[in-house]
Amino acid sequence: MSDKEFTTSNAEKFQGEYSDERFWDKLKRHAAKAGGAVVYVALQLYYVMMSGKVSIKDKALIVGALGYLILPADLIPDFLPVLGYTDDLTAMRTVLNLVKNNIDDDIRNKARGKTNEILGHINQDVFRS
Repeated sequence: MSDKEFTTSNAEKFQGEYSDERFWDKLKRHAAKAGGAVVYVALQLYYVMMSGKVSIKDKALIVGALGYLILPADLIPDFLPVLGYTDDLTAMRTVLNLVKNNIDDDIRNKARGKTNEILGHINQDVFRS
């Protein structure tokens, strides 16, 4: 396994990459390239983390997954067309699945609204993840 590969057991390696400023910068500058699914999942994780509904352990996993998103050179470099964000999305969906019981309609609505604000009107299928 590469030292840049994300798993829940090594999430702490990527926690140092995370900051609110770097998260929002990455999302705003790369949203169109990353796509609606990446943005929506990232925002769900962000909003559940900020809600205080998750344990410290789960918050650490979220910070690790969002830190992995922020890294420009991870398992599959973000600059690669089509594939660049697949590893980021996989890491975030892994964590999203672990914390899904803490995600309510308010968090989903905030994430949908912000996704639409950042990307404009997008295909509603993105919001089924």
